[in-house]
Amino acid sequence: MITPEEVAFYIQNIPPTPSVVQQALAYAREGDLIKAAKYAQEDPALRLYLKTLLNRPIYGFKNEVSDVSQIFGILGVAATQQTLYHYLLSLLLPKKWELFALTNHQFYDLQASLGKRWETILDHLKIDDKEIHSAIALIPATIIVCEALFASKKKEVEQLRSIKALDYNTILKRLSGYDLFDLAAQIGQMWEMSEKTISLIRSASGVHNELFAEQKVLAQWIHLLLFYQFSQSTYVSAGLNEFIDFQIDFVQDIYDSFCQVVQ
Repeated sequence: MITPEEVAFYIQNIPPTPSVVQQALAYAREGDLIKAAKYAQEDPALRLYLKTLLNRPIYGFKNEVSDVSQIFGILGVAATQQTLYHYLLSLLLPKKWELFALTNHQFYDLQASLGKRWETILDHLKIDDKEIHSAIALIPATIIVCEALFASKKKEVEQLRSIKALDYNTILKRLSGYDLFDLAAQIGQMWEMSEKTISLIRSASGVHNELFAEQKVLAQWIHLLLFYQFSQSTYVSAGLNEFIDFQIDFVQDIYDSFCQVVQ
């Protein structure tokens, strides 16, 4: 078993925000990207991360983008805030993935793809909310926590998979009492996100339906986005698709719209 104390320990290991990133986030929340870039420029590791992320194929730039002010200008306020959260996660990446068949390069691609597609969805829905924009960053954060939790119980996880053929989300619930979305909600609390956002990410499971109206629609879109993303061959091979129990009844009324927007 994985005790609640162990879960809390791994979540607390998500690094505190460095002062430079704190300042950059504060100015990004205020919409001042010039000052946000000024502080971000002071951290060489953050500069390298931003350059690496923004030159992923999904962004489609023909020429390399390296200037922090230019990067923040391209991203805009909401995506800059989300990207700074992603940077915090990069500080916690394992040197080697023990359970999930992933590389750090593939994880960065996952972050970029989720972020970009979520931005496209919010543009389609005409929603301009910086915290909702950043909510998708909770999923990659949770993948890192699951990797750490499973790596600490590697033999037990492997036995459950080989003997009972259980998926990763079922194993997570059996060992800890939480599913992927429960853990994401806990990370959201640690990041001091609003209760509205925490309920949104939990409800995106399609099972913990706590929302109504617009918030329910957002949960439906996140559910479909994760199913779509984790169904890509790289993430199927890694086992990430096993965290999403596709709830067709939950998303049926937006399925056609999703296919038109994302694919």
